[in-house]
Amino acid sequence: MSNVHLIDHPLVQHKLTLMRRKDASTNSFRRLLNELALLMTYEVTRDLPVQDIQIETPLEPMTAKVVDGKKLVFVSILRAGNGILEGMLNVVPGARVGHIGLYRDPKTLTAVEYYFKMPSDMHERDVIVVDPMLATGNSAIAAIDRLKETRPKSIKFVCLLTCPEGLAALQKSHPDVPIYTAAIDRQLNEHGYILPGLGDAGDRIFGTK
Repeated sequence: MSNVHLIDHPLVQHKLTLMRRKDASTNSFRRLLNELALLMTYEVTRDLPVQDIQIETPLEPMTAKVVDGKKLVFVSILRAGNGILEGMLNVVPGARVGHIGLYRDPKTLTAVEYYFKMPSDMHERDVIVVDPMLATGNSAIAAIDRLKETRPKSIKFVCLLTCPEGLAALQKSHPDVPIYTAAIDRQLNEHGYILPGLGDAGDRIFGTK
């Protein structure tokens, strides 16, 4: 589990608890997710490389550090990943964005791809994949399989919730990909949902059933 990073900051845990409540409205859930994603971004990007540039303050010239956001790509696993994406872009507005469309077959629980669009020159970029839930792990594994075909410099995976089954599956398939999460819940149920979880993240973000 050395490649699993649990983000246990008090504000992250507080907002996640509010999101879990079944009576949280769509508006409240969406707002909390945006805020939580913003907070998680600070931890996920802690090791981003920086470079020195010359600037002038109101008092004198100096050498200061900046992050090259154009080399960073946030990849959203549609559709629920878009809920995290917005908060992250508020922190790193210069990042590029890719999308992977996947849906889970209700019978086999396997991931089926229907869309894939990435920025150019992926071999020069660091990738952060976002999806609220790492449940069976099938969608995350399928997404990272496809991303590795583009040969990015690095890949990280970010989710709100996961469980031992999802962690084991993703680490087995992609042991080189660090996982960042706000909670590791108890288990999956027979339908592939995380328990205690927070329900279907996509439905709660977009107000659908």
